[in-house]
Amino acid sequence: MKRIIILLILAGCTATPPQLPPQTADTCNAASYETLLGQDATALETTLLLGKVRVIRPGDAVTMDFLADRINFMIDDNGRIATISCG
Repeated sequence: MKRIIILLILAGCTATPPQLPPQTADTCNAASYETLLGQDATALETTLLLGKVRVIRPGDAVTMDFLADRINFMIDDNGRIATISCG
């Protein structure tokens, strides 16, 4: 019985997860690259990208970590830039 009580007490001591910034916040300056939307992914090769960048193609395995200052370029099945977001 004592063990159950101890486990219940320890379960109540879990840390709260960190708060993520609102998804509407442009924490990585992604809006400055919106002219790349719809262009071929090779356009990224000639664009000066400073900071943390991740290019995600269909079928790529990606981590679930959130970095507010990282720019994610999502490439569609046709090899075009479909989405640009922070994270």
